[in-house]
Amino acid sequence: MKYKYKILLVDDEKDILEFLSYNLKKEGFIVFTANNGTKGLELSQEHKPDLIILDVMMPEMDGVTVCQNIREIKALNETLILFLTARSEEYSELAGFAAGADDYITKPIKPKLLISRINAILKRTRSTKEDHQIQIGNINIDKEKHILTYNNEELHLARKEFHLLYYLMSIPGKVFTRQDIIDNIWKDALVGDRTIDVHIRKIREKIGSHHIKTIKGVGYKFDI
Repeated sequence: MKYKYKILLVDDEKDILEFLSYNLKKEGFIVFTANNGTKGLELSQEHKPDLIILDVMMPEMDGVTVCQNIREIKALNETLILFLTARSEEYSELAGFAAGADDYITKPIKPKLLISRINAILKRTRSTKEDHQIQIGNINIDKEKHILTYNNEELHLARKEFHLLYYLMSIPGKVFTRQDIIDNIWKDALVGDRTIDVHIRKIREKIGSHHIKTIKGVGYKFDI
């Protein structure tokens, strides 16, 4: 039996909730809804959804605060968060990524685009979670064998560079904050932003600069 993903929609606009809920249910998703941030946080703990689609501007508790709270709940570590932002809210995209969001989409929402983005974010996360080898385009990275090939040519990366690239490639499109990178790659070591930047530069020298994008003021992501 095919697994049905659970999605929680959190938005204070009734029309958007009904519109999104209808289209997602039509695609086979299990859908829960909340019309404010406080209720959204409550339902997220109750239902433990695979994905939360979260509006930024809401009464009682805004989306960024909800996201920050969710990221502190151990039981929701695997939950993905996709932000809805108005086109005039570019600042909120940065705040959302800094709070721990996995992706964002701008309003007004086209159903086909939304479904495509949801399927992509679920697929890229679940397909790589237990796999030690990642193949994206002409890049193949094998964590167990510590081998990186680019255009079928084996390349050498220093240990931290290798683990940093693998970390970014593990969820293509996700923005990893600088703190995420420090916590997962350097762990307890005392390093600064300059250290990360140098490692990113060296990786780009090997595989080109177009794969790893800088999200100013937040961190980095791997683009396909």
